Amino acid sequence: MRLTVLGGCGVWPEAGQACSGFLVEEAGFRLLLDLGYATLPRLLAHVTADQVDAVFISHGHPDHCADLNPFLRARALRDDPPSPVPVYALPGALDAVLALDRPGMLDAAYVPHEFTAGDALDIGPFRAETRLLPHWVPNAGIRLTAGGRVLAYTGDTGPSPDVVALARDADLLVAEATYLREVPEDSRDHQSSARQAGRQADAAGTRRLLLTHLRPGTDQAAARAAAAEEYAGEIAVATADLVVDVA
Repeated sequence: MRLTVLGGCGVWPEAGQACSGFLVEEAGFRLLLDLGYATLPRLLAHVTADQVDAVFISHGHPDHCADLNPFLRARALRDDPPSPVPVYALPGALDAVLALDRPGMLDAAYVPHEFTAGDALDIGPFRAETRLLPHWVPNAGIRLTAGGRVLAYTGDTGPSPDVVALARDADLLVAEATYLREVPEDSRDHQSSARQAGRQADAAGTRRLLLTHLRPGTDQAAARAAAAEEYAGEIAVATADLVVDVA
């Protein structure tokens, strides 16, 4: 299993970077986890839009799904459109982004697969387990298992025992870390810090931790240091074009 970071910025993309988006590959199958602002150009530096086999969107905030629109355009508005791509999302999560074009324009480009957080899914070679994690809108964390390897991704979430359960003994946890150590009071139930991500990775026994969704301007070394206060394993920060072998 291999993960390529398309972007790891929270809120908006910094210059030269992109918001949340990850390409996960296993046995020739290509799965996208989120497609936030500016991720499509990053994706196209690695594969063409028609080479993607499935898409999973954690929640409906645009820094996680805005580039689904140009991604589907890149499949639909070509002379030889590929077969429709399965798109997995919670009910209603994609209503806004799919409404950007005239009704029906992109219908042939995708097959919607709505699920309830807590469902188990089979996506190509991946066995996917989902959990509802706390955020301002419904957000589905996902645990992918394939080839004896496990990757867990939180989307955006406040601290929760469900994050620990999602990441239990995972080879890699990709965890939201919007802040360094302290989360503002009005966001404490809905977002996490790098230190909290480290604490939850430690509690879950995760082998490696990849911090994502850092606010623009956050010092990456400071984020790693904050996570290391709670977690002794390998820590990295999600930046565009980083490739991680989940092994």
